[in-house]
Amino acid sequence: MSIIDDLKLQYKVGGIAKRVIYWNVGCFLVSLIFFYHFSKGFFIFPSWLALSSSPSEFIYYPWTFLTYAFLHDGFLHLFFNMIILNFSSSLFLTFFTQKQYLGLYLLSAVFAGVVFAIAFYILGYNASIVGASAAIMAILVAVTTYQPLMQIRMILVGNVKLWHITAVVLVLDLMQFRLDNMGGHMSHLAGAFFGFLYIKLLQNGTDVSTVVSRVIDFFANMFHRKPATPFRKVHKNYRQQPPVEKTTSRIVTKDKRQQQIDEILDKISQSGYDCLSKEEKEFLFKAGK
Repeated sequence: MSIIDDLKLQYKVGGIAKRVIYWNVGCFLVSLIFFYHFSKGFFIFPSWLALSSSPSEFIYYPWTFLTYAFLHDGFLHLFFNMIILNFSSSLFLTFFTQKQYLGLYLLSAVFAGVVFAIAFYILGYNASIVGASAAIMAILVAVTTYQPLMQIRMILVGNVKLWHITAVVLVLDLMQFRLDNMGGHMSHLAGAFFGFLYIKLLQNGTDVSTVVSRVIDFFANMFHRKPATPFRKVHKNYRQQPPVEKTTSRIVTKDKRQQQIDEILDKISQSGYDCLSKEEKEFLFKAGK
């Protein structure tokens, strides 16, 4: 199995967290081609992708309240964000569904973008931001709010509580608030607040992530409508039907194949995709075609 086939399989069976990471990496590679000035050494994102605090820009490009959360202005920016996202996602999906994960990621990005735009407009600043940090902070703070005393095993440190890790991240953001990238740190804190608010609303019976699920389901059903079948009257024949030959061999073969697929998927959910052998990866890839 080639590396490309392996990546395709991970994207297919890895769940929504893996796909969000793939989307971020894919957007970074595309932006590296089109928006990176190699002679100057930095990115120049257009106003129709990066989120600007200027009303004359975000009013004409309202989708930037979402697109900015999939862009990064450097490899290290992307790398550390994806490390924290992968860590936070595995914890979040232990307790919540994939639809809730995607809903929280998108809604927290929009919320943090709105807070940034309003705050900078009031302060009289004109700036732009990119990065998934606000949505990542929302996921981390959400799972911390739900299970603050969860024990996390850290290299060279040992077991620490989840809320200790989250507190350190938040304190570092607060310490850098006035130093540099004030807009970015402001959006981080806004995302963290949204993650906290999301869990509190969920515990009171309100799941705001269903808004995203309904929008996605609406468009999915719009493009995948089933053709209407005309009503047909069926006459039931009560005469004894001739015995049907059994095709046990075909059924047994199909059940064994499905059973093997289910066993491999269970293995992935328990120990991760990397624990699979080369034969299991190739079998799962062929079964997915």
